[in-house]
Amino acid sequence: MIGQNIKYLRKHHHLSQQELADKLSIPRSTISDYEREYTQINLDNLIKLSDLFKIKMDDLVKTELWHRDLEIARNQELRVLAISVDADNNSNIELVETRAEAGYLESFNDPEYIRDLPKIAFPNIPQGTYRGFEIHGDSMLPIEPGSVVICSFVERLQDVKQGKTYVIVSKSEGLVYKRVVPDFKHNKLMLFSDNEAYLPYEIVFGEIKEIWQYYAHLSFSDARTTMHTMLDEKLGDIQRKLTEVHQIITR
Repeated sequence: MIGQNIKYLRKHHHLSQQELADKLSIPRSTISDYEREYTQINLDNLIKLSDLFKIKMDDLVKTELWHRDLEIARNQELRVLAISVDADNNSNIELVETRAEAGYLESFNDPEYIRDLPKIAFPNIPQGTYRGFEIHGDSMLPIEPGSVVICSFVERLQDVKQGKTYVIVSKSEGLVYKRVVPDFKHNKLMLFSDNEAYLPYEIVFGEIKEIWQYYAHLSFSDARTTMHTMLDEKLGDIQRKLTEVHQIITR
């Protein structure tokens, strides 16, 4: 990976191949061959690179240095977050589709996997790190299955706000979108569905890998029609229950 590291460091420090070659007192073609991995770097030039960029030689050889620009939120609570950036070095909004959920749970800390996720655009969004998640199931109606929830990354669990909705990523529960009540005393979150047919449950802080706060959502159906359908279903359910009660009473 040293060829990619040399290319990353050169671009990160805004140097052309010729400028880097001049600093190392070697031909430009040698830099090109290093970056394309056509030529193995010798020890003398490895030491020069280490001194020039203030990077340990071990890191030059073994560490994917270019990942540093694709990671944020290094802290003890939540793991490093992998991101991708556009040509202007702005964070993309990656989309995690339902079919990609299993892969995301395995590779959410891999910048190369995140880089290959589909990207979506959202106008006039505030500065921050965002991700889109496709919702499945009816536990958070009126947000329907297939809707895309745009969320901002939460760096600290202590920043979770009571009653707000979040996408929580964990190995135990997978990827869920719920309304959250934090219990900081016992280091856990209570997760509630907006659909009252689903019971609340809890998840401890230690199981949480990522947490994203709701910012907006994209729906792909007529909201008024959806609401009418929901009301019809609820009225039908009430009517069935009343009929059952009446049958029991009149027996």
